[in-house]
Amino acid sequence: MSSRKTLLLTVVALLAVTPLSAQKGAYTSTNKKAIKHYENGMQCMYRSDRACAENNFKQAANADPTFAEPNVMLGEMFEESHHDSMACVYYRAAVKANPTFYTMAWYRLGELELNQKHYTEAVEAYKQFLALDKKNKDKHAEVEKKMKTVAFRQHAYANPVPFNPENMGEAVNSTSDEYLPALTADGQTLVFTRRFPRTGRTTANTDMEEDFYVSVKKNGKWTKAQRMSEPVNSYDNEGAQCISQDGRTMIFTGCNRKDGAGRCDLYICHREGDKWSKPQNIGMPVNTSNWETQPTFSVDGKTLYFVSNRKGGVGGMDIWKSELVNGEWSNPVNLGAPINTPGNEKTPFIHFDDRTLYFSSDGHVGMGGPDLFMSKMNDDGSWSEPVNLGYPINTESEESNMIVSADGRTAIYSSDQLGGFGREDLYMFELPEAVRPQATTYIKGTVYDKKSKQRLAADFKIVDLTTKSDVVSATSDPVDGSFLLTMPGLHKYALSVSKEGYLFYSKNFEMTAASIDNPFLLDIPLEPIEVGSSITLRNVFFETAKWDLKEESTVELDKLVMLMGENPKMRVLLEGHTDDVGSDAANQKLSENRAKAVYDYLVQHGVAAARLQYKGYGESKPIDDNTTEEGRAQNRRTVFTVVEK
Repeated sequence: MSSRKTLLLTVVALLAVTPLSAQKGAYTSTNKKAIKHYENGMQCMYRSDRACAENNFKQAANADPTFAEPNVMLGEMFEESHHDSMACVYYRAAVKANPTFYTMAWYRLGELELNQKHYTEAVEAYKQFLALDKKNKDKHAEVEKKMKTVAFRQHAYANPVPFNPENMGEAVNSTSDEYLPALTADGQTLVFTRRFPRTGRTTANTDMEEDFYVSVKKNGKWTKAQRMSEPVNSYDNEGAQCISQDGRTMIFTGCNRKDGAGRCDLYICHREGDKWSKPQNIGMPVNTSNWETQPTFSVDGKTLYFVSNRKGGVGGMDIWKSELVNGEWSNPVNLGAPINTPGNEKTPFIHFDDRTLYFSSDGHVGMGGPDLFMSKMNDDGSWSEPVNLGYPINTESEESNMIVSADGRTAIYSSDQLGGFGREDLYMFELPEAVRPQATTYIKGTVYDKKSKQRLAADFKIVDLTTKSDVVSATSDPVDGSFLLTMPGLHKYALSVSKEGYLFYSKNFEMTAASIDNPFLLDIPLEPIEVGSSITLRNVFFETAKWDLKEESTVELDKLVMLMGENPKMRVLLEGHTDDVGSDAANQKLSENRAKAVYDYLVQHGVAAARLQYKGYGESKPIDDNTTEEGRAQNRRTVFTVVEK
């Protein structure tokens, strides 16, 4: 039964009175002719003769313009039949006849004026309802929010944000529904959910199927989307997925499964080479007998955000968070205010910067339906007040499931409001600067054995050299040695790549605004530990023209201490090298003292002095041109060489 019809029956019950009641003054009119027509109209209503009822109510209203009841009934009848402007005419006549007789008429009037975008009239009606109504206190909060919605709409319409959506094309979209996109950090792999008529085996629950599809970008264009094969896709429905920065881990929603804890649970699977593992239920405490869906997780894979209607929430659907601790997911915590509201918060997406959260909400003030919002994590871990993305990104219809590229400039979302190939398609648009995340870039490449060229599964770690905090830890693909790691913000980072039996690889990156548009592409050769193998310690830093170790050097030096501990029979030579700026003698002394500084650090941290040698070579062994700053920086180096295994 529609809400309008339910409303009409309620009003019929409220206004139905007997002639005896009328004689006792129950009506707002004493005009017998008007009352007679009104009661005839009510009898027609009981017989479901709407034409008869409308005719009698109109005659009653004409006979006595101060008679509120027939005008209320006419307002309800026209509202139910979707003649909103006529419904407003009669509601206004009802409240003019008697402002306090049926105060819900003010509420209905406000709703209808809002639907017709008559904002001034809507606000006035809502104000009258709040002032005169004493019985429907539960609706007061709703009305106050709608008044804020009116104010927001008026401001949004007057101050539209830049928005030029572009359909992602027939390679991605189809005549079916495409939604809930996920994107790798390099922007080259798109995974999304497609909903289409089920063929073959059917279920009792639905004749529609949801599966994952993948499109990759080649030469700047998206290739024809392909259905992911089993075991990820199955005869069950799969949807609402997120993927890791490198596209090798996916968490998604599976519903009505035999191994499920509730109607919808979260599942996880991993990719090696081009093959995906069988999805596994994440289990408790993340999954419950309630509904868990729409996951998104941090770049290090250790913080999972998801949507649930589990107990302890703020509203209907809320966003929750769980941490991965020692391989186990912690008891989820509700994000609380200001993110969650008594309404519904859905489709969260945590950006690659790990600090910017996008989500949809019908609880925050917006255009009226679920809108897209953005909030940023503060330094203390709290969240900023959500910001509405603005009109026309948000409309009076529903907007949700938006993701943002690593550089923070491009958003992808689904909409059924823009035409396209099917009812719901995926679109790209440039995100307004005011709601962009912190821009990030990435390191991408392969790691392999320097001698055999065999691709390797190696451990990667990126550390912020200022804070010495881990930014991300990952492992390269064991089949093809590929890796993809993001680096958020304009910071200086240390990269180390290690594998048992190999010397680690060392490199540093200083992020600038220019770096965002120029990701780092590199192939990494790891040297097996054997006599003569060496590594350049690119994350050991000294004060200019001095041999004092900078504080940020300890990240790499501690890595050396660990390497020596893992290989107790290994003896090494620490070499110091300089550029050609300054005299030969000064550079020789500088190189020797810098090598000794590293030697001293290792000895102070438990490495036996007998296993270490150090030597300075000054400017005598350049590896690059000393005529450029870049070349001189390469020549200023500390080298770690194995002399005995």
